[in-house]
Amino acid sequence: MISEKKMLPVGIENFEQMIKENFYFIDKTGMIAELIRNRAKVNLFTRPRRFGKSLNMSMLRCFFEAGRDPSVFDGFAILKETEICREYMGKFPVISISLKDISADDYEGARRMLASVIGFEALKYSFLLKSERLEERKKAAYVQPGAENE
Repeated sequence: MISEKKMLPVGIENFEQMIKENFYFIDKTGMIAELIRNRAKVNLFTRPRRFGKSLNMSMLRCFFEAGRDPSVFDGFAILKETEICREYMGKFPVISISLKDISADDYEGARRMLASVIGFEALKYSFLLKSERLEERKKAAYVQPGAENE
């Protein structure tokens, strides 16, 4: 009888993909509870290249972002933190921007690429323009950056 071995996730930094496609994953979900409990104003994740920083950011996004599939966390340590999961899991709009694919020959080209990445991410939340919870000046700033200060 041949057992199906899990594959190593070489080059995969998408948490949801890694779990759904059954790659090896060392459970780092306890980090989520630690971050919430520590309540630091800023968290700095420093590791050498290829040490899972992007994967950890993807995991955090999957945990906090509204509309994500919570079943990707089945069997992981974070689900033992029932109060944290009830209060935080899938409750927030999350903006996640990676700078690693932004590369250009000059400043202007890099700026355009960054603006495109930010714009694409912001488009995901255009539904907020219809929200009664968002102030009109914030809506104006969303449509025209800088308008909030006018």
